[in-house]
Amino acid sequence: MNRIKSLIQNKWAILILGCLTNAIAVAVQGMSLSVLLPEISNTLDLNLVQAGLVWGIASLPSMVSFIIAGKIIDRFGPKIVITTACILVGVFGALRGAAVNFGFLLAFMLLFGFFSAFIPLSNVKNIGLWFDDHELGLANGVLSLGMAIGFFVGSMVSASYVSPWIGGWRYTFLFYGIIAFLFAIPWLFTKSPEKDVSQAGSIKQTLWQDVKHLSKIRNLWLLGMVLMAFSGAVQGFLGYIPLYFRSLGLADIRADSMAASFHLASMLFVIPLALLSDKIRSRKTLVMGAVVLTSLGIGSVLVLRGDALWGAVIAAGLTRDGVMAILITMILETKGIGKAYAGIATGFTMFFAGIGSLISPPIGNKLASITPSTPFLFWAALCAAGLICLGLIDDSTMLRQKMMD
Repeated sequence: MNRIKSLIQNKWAILILGCLTNAIAVAVQGMSLSVLLPEISNTLDLNLVQAGLVWGIASLPSMVSFIIAGKIIDRFGPKIVITTACILVGVFGALRGAAVNFGFLLAFMLLFGFFSAFIPLSNVKNIGLWFDDHELGLANGVLSLGMAIGFFVGSMVSASYVSPWIGGWRYTFLFYGIIAFLFAIPWLFTKSPEKDVSQAGSIKQTLWQDVKHLSKIRNLWLLGMVLMAFSGAVQGFLGYIPLYFRSLGLADIRADSMAASFHLASMLFVIPLALLSDKIRSRKTLVMGAVVLTSLGIGSVLVLRGDALWGAVIAAGLTRDGVMAILITMILETKGIGKAYAGIATGFTMFFAGIGSLISPPIGNKLASITPSTPFLFWAALCAAGLICLGLIDDSTMLRQKMMD
């Protein structure tokens, strides 16, 4: 036991544990809903708009919990928060399988969404405490790699393999929930870094004082707007394409594989993008190019058919998790944040991401009444709106930019 404990008490082991927790407790559990929606819709008799609302509703409570979680993490440190969150996310993730109608499924998704936000934020705070500034891009890239792996696995196997093998979508949610619950065990054996700043700075202030301080930082607002547009576009796109590809007559396994290719592409490119962002002068320039590619990929689905759809989906997914990793790193490097405000500052910006992820899926799905491919035009336009906000960010005020000048 002591040997196991010592193995998970260095920063790289904790980073890998954080990567796996993001992957399984959050991403696999969350993304499995997307590909299980056709099966769930048949069982619970959901229409297209209801399915879109179920897919996006987890973002509603996360808008509140991101800020609350950030403050709690800054106050008590990430270890206790992530341990508790694994238990709660496991319980409420499993309870989704007990839903008997649309209302119950919506309620369980709300609870699942509220506590899911605590895990990635805890991991962001953790790497901010354990890793030096020049390693932040890589460390955030590894955390985002975990999300990408989880998204890929969840979308690839949940509907096509796990559900038929285990007895349906209800038992699939139960299975994933139990695994997430068990992740609390290794976190109990981790330790805080020797120089733990979670007990300094922002904890002397109230939540309102922290938010007031953050609200004065212009770049933080702009980063939030970028996350709102980008996350909303991707969330809507990912929730809709399994349904859309089936409407084109693709077999279930082929449709799920095509959707999973988005996450595979993201998974392969997240670390190279994160490493590149640590080497070049401007992370902003790299993100702008990446968002352009995502927008073009999503927009291309509007007009492409057949095997060409593979290229569009892969292009849309190449930079998804890399963009998220770099944007989070930019939050930590924003002047006025520092390690003490890392948790609540990330939560402040992710609040905007929650807004985008909440409203984008049902709006996009509603546009399908015009033509089935119209939603892709909307989501491509959202990415373009994020580009405008990126262009307004003042690179010269970023702490890393100053160090490289």
